Amino acid sequence: MPRAAVLGQPIDHSLSPVLHNAGYAALGLEDWDYTRFEVTAASLPRFLEEAPADFRGFSVTMPGKFAALSCATERTARAELIGSANTLVRAESGWRADNTDTEGVAGALAALMGEKTARHALLIGSGGTARPALWALAQRGITDVTVLNRSDRLAELAPLADALGLKLYRATFDDDLAALARAAELIVSTVPSAALDGHLFDLAHAPVLDVIYDPWPTPLVSHAAANGYATVGGHVMLANQAYSQFEQFTGYPAPQAAMRAALDAALS
Repeated sequence: MPRAAVLGQPIDHSLSPVLHNAGYAALGLEDWDYTRFEVTAASLPRFLEEAPADFRGFSVTMPGKFAALSCATERTARAELIGSANTLVRAESGWRADNTDTEGVAGALAALMGEKTARHALLIGSGGTARPALWALAQRGITDVTVLNRSDRLAELAPLADALGLKLYRATFDDDLAALARAAELIVSTVPSAALDGHLFDLAHAPVLDVIYDPWPTPLVSHAAANGYATVGGHVMLANQAYSQFEQFTGYPAPQAAMRAALDAALS
């Protein structure tokens, strides 16, 4: 029986099994199964060494994305560029690492912006999700990104930004957030909702992609929508990052409509 799974800690909340198993059912892949395992960054190398041969691939969530890249024997160019991996596919040499979070953010931005073009974005947070977000923003033609964060981590993001042709600007929560939001053509928030407490009225003045999806809608999304702006949540990113994983694991085109419908049903 060919299998795949999602690895992380904590992992019980993951909706990846809903997406992938719905894809198997839609294509009649009755022998396929997708499950979850509690795996830390420290335990990931041994887990991969001992994984039975019928496991074709793994989705990797926090805290194992950086370890996933270092454990791999092969790496895609985008995984190398981002510096982390959320996808491991069994290869002859061991495991091939990829980062489909890039496609997840790109798909969510497409849902948010459609065919609209933009040059300036406000990125909230500079953690792990900020890196694929920068990649996706660059793919849409964004050239200038203001990074709003409590600490200054622009130096960590600078090599990636340079490779993508992005100009980064630092902002803190002590700045005029309302002016920053109104100057941006879209906002991508990669931080927990609680991190924005007390700042929602100032920030909700542009279209918003909030990578959080549970609970939904987030306070930032609710405020932005009330102001008449388009909003998209992390569930759209989750679905779009899973499609490519599904295809890399199985070799079949992902039945996107069926997978997305199952995710929406689970969230509702």
